Amino acid sequence: MGENEAGLPNTSLQGKKMAYQKVNADQRGPGHSQYLDNDDLQATALDLEWDMEKELEEPGFDQFQLDSTENQNLENSETVDLSLDSIQPATSPKGRFQRLQEEPDFATRYARSAPKSNHCNFCRLLKILCMAIILFIFGILIGYYAHENCPSNATSSGTIDLQLYQEILKTIQAEDIKKSFRNLVQLYKSEDDMEISKEIETQWTSLGLEDIQFVNYSVLLNLPGPFPSSVTLSSSGQCFHPNGQPCSEARKHSSQDLLYSYAAYSAKGTLEAEVIDVSYGNADDLKRIKKMKNITNQIALLKLGKLPLLYKLSLLEQAGFGGVLLYIDPCDLPKTANLSYDTFMVSLNPGGDPSTPGYPSINGSFRQNRSNLTSLLVQPISASLVAKLISSSNDRIKNGVCSPLELPNNEERIINMQVQTVTKFKTVTNVVGYLKGLTSPDRYIIVGSHHHTAYSYSGQEWASSTAIITAFIRSLMLRVKRGWRPNRSIVFCSFGGTAFGNIGSYEWGEDFKKVLQKNVVAYVSLHSPIRGNLSLYSVASPSLQQLVAEKNNFNCSRRAQCPDTNVSSVQIQGDANYFINHLGVPTLQFAYEDIKALQGPSFLSEALFPNHATKIEEMDPFFSLHETITKLSGEVILQIANEPVLPFNALDIAIEVQNSLKGDQPNTHQLLAQATRLRDSAELFQSDEMRPANDPKERVPVRVRMLNDILQDMEKSFLVQQVPPGFYRNILYHLDEKTSQFSILLEAWEHCKSLASNETLQEAMSEVLHSINSAQVYFKAGLDVFESVLLGKN
Repeated sequence: MGENEAGLPNTSLQGKKMAYQKVNADQRGPGHSQYLDNDDLQATALDLEWDMEKELEEPGFDQFQLDSTENQNLENSETVDLSLDSIQPATSPKGRFQRLQEEPDFATRYARSAPKSNHCNFCRLLKILCMAIILFIFGILIGYYAHENCPSNATSSGTIDLQLYQEILKTIQAEDIKKSFRNLVQLYKSEDDMEISKEIETQWTSLGLEDIQFVNYSVLLNLPGPFPSSVTLSSSGQCFHPNGQPCSEARKHSSQDLLYSYAAYSAKGTLEAEVIDVSYGNADDLKRIKKMKNITNQIALLKLGKLPLLYKLSLLEQAGFGGVLLYIDPCDLPKTANLSYDTFMVSLNPGGDPSTPGYPSINGSFRQNRSNLTSLLVQPISASLVAKLISSSNDRIKNGVCSPLELPNNEERIINMQVQTVTKFKTVTNVVGYLKGLTSPDRYIIVGSHHHTAYSYSGQEWASSTAIITAFIRSLMLRVKRGWRPNRSIVFCSFGGTAFGNIGSYEWGEDFKKVLQKNVVAYVSLHSPIRGNLSLYSVASPSLQQLVAEKNNFNCSRRAQCPDTNVSSVQIQGDANYFINHLGVPTLQFAYEDIKALQGPSFLSEALFPNHATKIEEMDPFFSLHETITKLSGEVILQIANEPVLPFNALDIAIEVQNSLKGDQPNTHQLLAQATRLRDSAELFQSDEMRPANDPKERVPVRVRMLNDILQDMEKSFLVQQVPPGFYRNILYHLDEKTSQFSILLEAWEHCKSLASNETLQEAMSEVLHSINSAQVYFKAGLDVFESVLLGKN
């Protein structure tokens, strides 16, 4: 596979001249990519020689200077004209270099060294002069007629690309998405996981996708038992199922949804103990409760939200609790959401097959016995059951104000909880389709959706996800059939086992880890795209935030209302997890959400409700929101897959790091100093390499390939090894929109409050420091590579 994608241009200001010198194509090193070793690229002068002197004057920067060099071996160089017709010039997104342009002291200047004199006799000089005049006149004539008859590639190519994208996207129609959605939901009740996978494969094949594969893994699933779990009040003997329905009535009117109200990979058994209200279960809540009651082997009444569920359960387990009743407070939900009687499912699996942690579930793999991933008995229950347990009415709204559910401290409730689950090995299927790129087939943009797993319920949002990815494939293949291809490969994935902890995506990622680490450029998530209908909610890696914001603003300009278009880097649910946290791949996601849901506590989406197809169609009856998500995601996919220079922003990563260290946290001076050095290196990298790379006149294939390799790996420096349960290993992502600090530092500071030792804080700060330093060294090494390439040719 290729090691460097296309060439990087040298920096140039308008009006400045640069001296170029052709270099023999066969002077390339033996490690050169086979994808670049073709006749077209050999006919292109791969490397350009120039004499350049540059100063970057800005507070906080040292002066950098590249010595001008020259190559004396002119006799061996080929005299082939530089032709870059096969490389599409990039259209730099508006604002990509805006921050650098706003710097008042930023200046770049180039100096051209004086040519060296050669001693020749008069006749030889005369011949050379005559030949030069003839060639000059001939060149003027060719240039004149070429200009008259052909449009400028440099000025029109970006416009042509945008027109091409719009031609592809305009074929996406809401009606087609609706038909696909309704066809998919007909398979919802299927007990065979392969039936849905085969239907997806059939659809994609009929649209012309050329290479589609089934990738199967035998994994350990924790399934509901034959009977629903129950909660019994010891004082009265009343028995309730998780939705609040009395056990006696449930026998007469049983519902399949009752079985699936459970916590996958919870401990199973029976526990009789006192219920203790721990609210949201954070460190302060537990510290307060420990002073009041003995919590050993008791049952915690826990609200979902505000912090990752796995983190809160780890705190409860460490504190000594024996069981957990998990619920969602109605006050945390939008007013339109009436879920008081609804049950839900959660997974306690951080990711992948629990029996093969960290390695793929392929034939011959060692299987660990991990039927439960916690010692706690965990049972999700409805808000209506909580109201019965605390002897409160279901109506919590008085005078327009919602009163949260709360168990009085002076009251005691003894209950008996019974959790039943069954552990079985089942086959999870991924559907993977490939559209190979034209110039860089070894670079992948992964588009990820998921499909329903027959052994669980995960609502109907999977059908929205699958219908959207199918609609984009349909529009894309219409253009491919006419002879066009993107420069990079696009890989379409429909993952299975998502509800159990993103099992399909984790196993696939672990199976192909070496290939994906090297070749994946970006991941576009289509997980749960329609969660509401009021606000467009966008999440993106720092390097992709400007690109996503531009698409948001453009979409806003076409709509009557323009909601807040801020783009954030926050933890999200779904199969993007593995690519963010184990591969460090830049990721983005568009979705529609309710504004109240965005304003409320985070992590409520960890609960999986059995929403039916009618619910999706109520939120988007004309499927116009589905169409918008498809077009927004599709345009970003096309831009990343087709632009010669990846539309990533290095400087935004450094700025995000600096913003994550703002606040009144103590002992951050070393981190701030290192963050400043990172920004200096990122600014220099962006001005020296990225800015000129977006000028088609200066673009050189080998240097662009080198630049893209650096851009796609920028986030890998921010993967840390040890994080609290439920926290992202990629520290560029915050817990939610309300927090801007590094999540592992926030947790460590909270941990320090309850302990005399600050060892945990020191470890977290060390992790962050090493990540920032690694990123700074990475950018500096990138600059050194480009400089050494220049010097090595002289």
